[in-house]
Amino acid sequence: MGTLIWDFDGTLGYRRGGMFSASLVEVVQRVDPEAAVTQDHIRPYLQSGYPWDMYELPHLEIQSPEQWWERLYPVFERAFEGIGFGASQARSMAKEARAVYTDLERWALFDDVIPTLDLLASKGWRHVILSNHVPELGDIVRYLGLEARVARVFNSAETGYEKPHSEAFRIVFENSPDSEAFWMIGDNVSADVAGARSVGIPGILVRKYHEDAEYYAQDLFQVPAIVCEGA
Repeated sequence: MGTLIWDFDGTLGYRRGGMFSASLVEVVQRVDPEAAVTQDHIRPYLQSGYPWDMYELPHLEIQSPEQWWERLYPVFERAFEGIGFGASQARSMAKEARAVYTDLERWALFDDVIPTLDLLASKGWRHVILSNHVPELGDIVRYLGLEARVARVFNSAETGYEKPHSEAFRIVFENSPDSEAFWMIGDNVSADVAGARSVGIPGILVRKYHEDAEYYAQDLFQVPAIVCEGA
């Protein structure tokens, strides 16, 4: 029938406790258990510097997970220095943040994911993931048991293209030659819905309502009705 393109963070899965700011707080607590640092202290320093902030610029020169993280460490260093750590210690703590953030046991699926994927698969839909994510996304997907349900994972850290860049979507199309239809499902109206619209496919905004989304589902249980009616 066709291919359903799923975002990951906030759509299929989430990191327990929080994302980057939570990870950095945990690193601080390991270094200084008495430090009264919260995510609110960290967040102001984490507002920019990510690859997806400059989605217009491909990063094809990045050829390994280590190179990808080397681009991100300065963001973390800035945060650690901003709350009072020295430059040398901030650098060491930034590297530790990678291990904390990618700890597989911290990652989980929303309760509506497996039932929805299985129902749509039974109706002939193929599932792929298209995500702006860290290089370890594949490990996270396998840990969460999605590998048997998802045909491919297209990760910006590996392809070099961040949503909503049109090439991020075209790579999916090129690797889905037998698909007669495509839908994008995600929780970001810009990266997912507008990105899909820019390449001529419909997008469903999930979990976070926005008036610019033509299709909206409060949870994934509502997605099959939209997809099957529009197929």
